[in-house]
Amino acid sequence: MPIFLFIFFLLMVGYVLLINYYQRGWNRIPEFVPGEQLPTTTISVVIAVRNEDANISPLLQSLANQQYPTSLFEVIIVDDHSTDRTWELLHEHPFTQLQLKKIKLATDHIGEAPVVAYKKKAIETGIRQASGTLIVTTDADCRFPATWLTTLATFYETAQAKFIAAPVKMWQCEGLLGVFQTLDFITLQGITGASVYQKFHSMCNGANLAYERAAFYEVNGFAGIDAIPSGDDMLLMHKIAQKYPNNVFYLKSKDAMVTTAPATSWPAFFHQRIRWASKADRYQDKRIFRVLLLVYLMNACFLVLGIAAFWKSTWLFFLLLLLVAKTLIEFPFVHSAARFFGQQQLMWYFPLLQPLHILYTLIAGWLGKFGSYKWKGRTIKKTTGK
Repeated sequence: MPIFLFIFFLLMVGYVLLINYYQRGWNRIPEFVPGEQLPTTTISVVIAVRNEDANISPLLQSLANQQYPTSLFEVIIVDDHSTDRTWELLHEHPFTQLQLKKIKLATDHIGEAPVVAYKKKAIETGIRQASGTLIVTTDADCRFPATWLTTLATFYETAQAKFIAAPVKMWQCEGLLGVFQTLDFITLQGITGASVYQKFHSMCNGANLAYERAAFYEVNGFAGIDAIPSGDDMLLMHKIAQKYPNNVFYLKSKDAMVTTAPATSWPAFFHQRIRWASKADRYQDKRIFRVLLLVYLMNACFLVLGIAAFWKSTWLFFLLLLLVAKTLIEFPFVHSAARFFGQQQLMWYFPLLQPLHILYTLIAGWLGKFGSYKWKGRTIKKTTGK
């Protein structure tokens, strides 16, 4: 056990340096303030949907509320083989002011081979029909401030960006699940902003992305990552960052902040996180893999200490001591991000949820590598990609 504690100590030192790096990066990101000149960029909002009949009307309403001139943006919704009334509702919508293109995928095969990366296929189909200079992607369960597209376009023109990762906020829901996943999401958003701003590694969320249509084709779209079920966001980001390392940005602005729906049950939450974790070993950007490995190994050490504590009370002391240390390391960083998202009141629960977060990290990471997950009525097997 002395060797184990030494290894744990080394991992904790690495973790301290990592979290401190993220905190300094997040705090250094300037909040974007648009100038007076109005942007003129044409935008194509591309949204892949599957079984979203409950979200179609509020989604279109949120898009119709945009302050951006309707002549400068179009909405392309690609129906990925919905089995509910999604396709019918798209034709019944009353939002005639929107330039709306509706596409229904005709097949789930490419030639004789079945599609593996369903969402990538839907987005790519939408981009082929797009006319905008800037592609903006989001999800059907998202809602947007009226300033969303205007802020994205202004930042794009100001920064001469090729790829923009923008903030995503989770609707706060009540109960343990709601608080837990909201805090987890805040942490991920803070890491996203810090890592992109400092060009440490690629990270983003597909609910709020923008990239040049030309840049998408310059890196050959999803080619090379189209056999991976997920990763329409981060894996594409890395491809564009490799070609344009100085033109990939995080847009820190409340006016560009998208709000997304939380998972409504623990199984749904775990399937979502397992889906996110499933691409961890497929990152070409090995820096993020090393970060994930450090975090996973450190959390695994907590599990080992917890098991050892059943046999010897000394290990319980070390477990509690290191758990307090982990909380103190993370708290300032997460609190800083939570203030930006207006959810700092949840930080009261942060120390209490540490054991649950460690357990969740271990389960999601393991199943992301060796298990399968369900998403939109489909079962995706990690080992086969089906």
